[in-house]
Amino acid sequence: MTPRPSLGLRARLLFAFALLCVVTTAAVAGGIYVQARNDILQRTQDAAVLAMAGRLEAIYPLRSAAPGPDELGEIAAAAADQNSFAVAVYRETHSPIPPLSPPVPGRWRPGGEARVLDLGVISPGLRQVVAGGRTAWQRVVWQGDPYLIIGMPLLIIEQDRAKRVSGIEVYTARSLLPEQRSIDGLATSAWLIGGAALAFAVVLALLATRGVLGPVRELGRAARLLGEGEMWTRIAVRGSDELADVARTFNNTAAELERLVKQLREMEADARRFVADVSHELRTPLAALTAVADVLEEESARLPAPADRAARLVSQETLNLTALVNDLIEISRFDSGVAALALNEVDVAELVRATLRVRGWPERVRTEVPPGVTARLDPRRVDVILANLIGNALRHGEPPVSVRLRADPHWIALEVRDHGPGLDEAVLPHVFDRFYKASAARARSEGSGLGLAIARENARLHQGDLTVTNAPDGGAVFTLRLPRRAPDPDGGPE
Repeated sequence: MTPRPSLGLRARLLFAFALLCVVTTAAVAGGIYVQARNDILQRTQDAAVLAMAGRLEAIYPLRSAAPGPDELGEIAAAAADQNSFAVAVYRETHSPIPPLSPPVPGRWRPGGEARVLDLGVISPGLRQVVAGGRTAWQRVVWQGDPYLIIGMPLLIIEQDRAKRVSGIEVYTARSLLPEQRSIDGLATSAWLIGGAALAFAVVLALLATRGVLGPVRELGRAARLLGEGEMWTRIAVRGSDELADVARTFNNTAAELERLVKQLREMEADARRFVADVSHELRTPLAALTAVADVLEEESARLPAPADRAARLVSQETLNLTALVNDLIEISRFDSGVAALALNEVDVAELVRATLRVRGWPERVRTEVPPGVTARLDPRRVDVILANLIGNALRHGEPPVSVRLRADPHWIALEVRDHGPGLDEAVLPHVFDRFYKASAARARSEGSGLGLAIARENARLHQGDLTVTNAPDGGAVFTLRLPRRAPDPDGGPE
């Protein structure tokens, strides 16, 4: 399953800082903006109501309890000031309205007459409240501009100081453009402050990530080097914070790991040296033992039956022991790095046929090896590889066993396949391990368990490889892949 791509630590820290800044700035600036807007509008509203009430008090006493249009016009003119205009209403009779209604805000009508408010701007709800004897106001948008509409009833005070509604309603409209500009300025300032805060937060995030990610990157680099085998890798410890504790822990772990790896390498070198020494020391007595076993085998026909069986067993076990010692010596050469190639230009098809012919397998193995495919190889080592693969297929697989050759301009591939049950999935990863045997029941009679390990080492010595898979229709398939021009023994290219 392909892992989903994720943001790096730097990007996530930057995003977290930026998000925190945006949320904080929006909350603070938004709260300040709303509070300032409400305060500005509330102060403007209160001042306008008080100013209108003061101007209307100056018109008392009224000349008539049932004023006509002219008197209503005078009342409206008295209620308005240079920043507002008004209309007065008495039982559906109202002060005169100019022909072009509604008037243009902020302009005097021709002749110096007072500005008049269009009743269509006033909502029925506001008129109902004012008609009931209470002062009320509302904010409206008129001709695209904000206005404050204030409605105030004129009251009649009786001699007993009782108050009653006179039926005269006065409405003024005051432009809120100056306040709107102040509010817009606050919003602009809030955006600018938010942007500056965001930029500042990004700078702080970059500084913070540099301080945090620097040690993290160094730790990652050191871990990669340690994983590549550089056991001397250490991290500089700076400060006494959590990252410094991690660096100290890493250094202690690396030091302990270096000690253990060194100890294991020394033990492995001792073991390889012991195997090589023992193998070489066994060759001399094995040579004598082989000569004696050959003599016994030649004379076995003239020996009694029990002695004949014993002589043949000694001869066979001597051959097995000789093969094991030779395999151990070969493995020790690979481990010590002294194994070398003796390269020759060979016909691969002829090499395969020679391997089968020498071991008496031509009738038991089918071949698909086109002639004319040549490669620069070590024929002895390739013969060892093929003998191991074909011998295992004949012993442990089922017929037919086949050898197939494929080639391209740079590589050749030899496939050895049988048609048996194949290898268990748990066995496949260990097939080329030293001394590994898939079945413990044949541990005494089926070789040393080094054949396939030696085969793969020979393939790698050619800068190639040896792999194994199970065929879909049954059987194991070993694939030997070799370059057509193996490197020279001195390591240089052909």
